[in-house]
Order: sequence, then C-alpha cells, then structure tokens
Amino acid sequence: MLCGMIRKKKKTGTPVYINVYDLMPVNRYTYWFGLGFYHSGVQVYGVEYAFGGSDSSRPGIVKLEPRHFQGLHVRKSILIGRTEMNEKECQEFIKKIAKEYPGNSYNIIYRNCNHFANDTCRRLTKKSIPGWVNRLARLNFLYSCLLPDGWNEIPPRPAVAATRNIK
Repeated sequence: MLCGMIRKKKKTGTPVYINVYDLMPVNRYTYWFGLGFYHSGVQVYGVEYAFGGSDSSRPGIVKLEPRHFQGLHVRKSILIGRTEMNEKECQEFIKKIAKEYPGNSYNIIYRNCNHFANDTCRRLTKKSIPGWVNRLARLNFLYSCLLPDGWNEIPPRPAVAATRNIK
C-alpha cells in the first residue's frame, strides 16, 4: 500500500551515453581488473561525437553513427545522465567545445578521446565517465619509460581553432 503512494521522480532531459570500445583484444581479460585500452565517444540525440588526433589545428572532433567506430568491438554503452539542452543547443555546445579540442592537441596520455568524453559528459550532465575507462592513462607513471618518444609530452592547448566535421 505504501509503495503505491510513493511517486517516482519523472525523468526529464535527453539521455547522454558514453560508448566504450575495446582497442586491444587483451581487454577481455584486463577489464575484470579495472584496466584496459579503450576508445570512447559521447552519444546524444542519436549522434556520437569522438576526439582523435591529427596534424591540423582544426578541431579533432568527429560525428559518427552511434556504436560504430572503425569496426571496433563495443565494450559497453553507459548512460551517464541526462541533459536539459535541446537538440539545437546541444549541437551549438558541440561546435563550441570542438574549438577546445584541435586535432594537434591530441596526446594518448594527457589529452585523448576519453578526456574529451569526460569533459563533454561533465558539461552536459554534471557527471563524470567511469574511472576505469581512462585508468591506464592516469597510471602512465608505471609505463611511461616504455612509450615512444613524444608520446609522454604534454601538448600545447591552442585557444582557438576553426571547426571541422561538425555541422
């Protein structure tokens, strides 16, 4: 009787997901220890956005069909939260944040696709992505001596860049 009187809070806003992809086959074993090599993208309003590197100062953000990144295996699709932005506001937000992520600022340790996904999710939902998604990048002090030259350098963060791939 009491259960029927308790009303559930109505969920408002549009869902924001993070799609996590396995970059290495070893993830099927390391995942259970909270480790792995992952790519991630943010899905909202039926579109996935991801960050990748290039030699250009133009934005490195790409627009994708959800759950279809370069044929990689989808480890998980996780509901992070909900955004109160409508679709147009969300598109404008993505254009704005894309300027903060030029392709030439990508670094596998300090500024990768998972950093972009976390930043975007925090701004859209005020919630972070799960820690295991980018844990190996945060633990780089354990293996940084094994990385090729230049991979462990912190890239510059240009203030302004032209938009690309985001319409």
